[in-house]
Amino acid sequence: MLYHFAAKLSDYIFVFNVFRYISFRSVIAFLLSFMICMIFFPLFIKKMTQWKANQAIREYGPKSHNKKIGTPTMGGFLVVASIIITMLICGNFNNLYILIILFATIAFALIGFIDDFLKISKKTPNGMHGKIKLLSQFFISSVVVIAVYYILNKDNADIAYITVPFLKNVKLYLGPFIYIPFCIFIIISSSNAVNLTDGLDGLAGGLLIPVVTTYGFLSYVTGHEPFAKYLLIDFIPLSSELLVFSFALIGGLSGFLWFNSHPAQVFMGDTGSLCFGGLVGVVAIMIKQELLLAISGGIFVAETLSVIIQVVYYKFTKKRIFLMAPLHHHFELKGWSESKIIARFWILGGLLAVIAIGSLKLR
Repeated sequence: MLYHFAAKLSDYIFVFNVFRYISFRSVIAFLLSFMICMIFFPLFIKKMTQWKANQAIREYGPKSHNKKIGTPTMGGFLVVASIIITMLICGNFNNLYILIILFATIAFALIGFIDDFLKISKKTPNGMHGKIKLLSQFFISSVVVIAVYYILNKDNADIAYITVPFLKNVKLYLGPFIYIPFCIFIIISSSNAVNLTDGLDGLAGGLLIPVVTTYGFLSYVTGHEPFAKYLLIDFIPLSSELLVFSFALIGGLSGFLWFNSHPAQVFMGDTGSLCFGGLVGVVAIMIKQELLLAISGGIFVAETLSVIIQVVYYKFTKKRIFLMAPLHHHFELKGWSESKIIARFWILGGLLAVIAIGSLKLR
């Protein structure tokens, strides 16, 4: 709530006027979230180790992962906490988008927390039943999408369309009865895609940073009318405040990676992966850049497709295309070291983020 307090003080003390600037609060959000993680993760790891809160390793996974047995999980919980604390300090709660994104943060993190808790308590890789998890994600996504839809339609402007990357002024009108389910699908898919990718030390966290950075930048220019007009994108005044949230998330992920880098001292857990993946999808819906997520998050898409292709192909032929799915396990079994897979996937993720941003100008 520091933003609101400082905004009132700025009428009397000039220096507090800096808190009115989104760019300044975004930097503060990054630093604050990062420092919270850096300060509290050592204690968090110690306590989780004492409580034996470690995630069971899948028996059918690569044998090299057996050495990770005993590593504490649920690191995403502290990242989520750092984001919420940071936004309470730096966020503008007069902005409906901030209220919605915080609701999504807490709700998705709760699903992941329950899933992680069940895995830890039962000492098994299987937590919440798949159907219950999917229904929970569907409910949260539905609430978020309908809320965003009605906010964007408050001026009687029908926004039931999607913009096509690389093409100028090309919009595909779907109508509300197709657009709303499509947006729900995007959020659920994004949440589960990050969850599937979270299989190597630092992989999901490192890939999320360029994606969140991309959407943080897009959020700012979408909420800045001159920039939006110049780039020929929709002008959405509420979206610029999402830059503060994005920087808080990037700061938390950066602090987490300090301890999650190979060899990991802590895992993200479903508390983090389901939450952060879902949040990226929510931001994409909020700023009307739904399809661009498939480009900026291309590695997550590839990981998900590898699982779908493997399952479908095996069902019909009883043979496997990949040595193991998701895709990162395929390269592990081909002899790539874990650190090499992570580094190469990060590089590709960064390139895809650059392409996604560049698509605005290339139109």
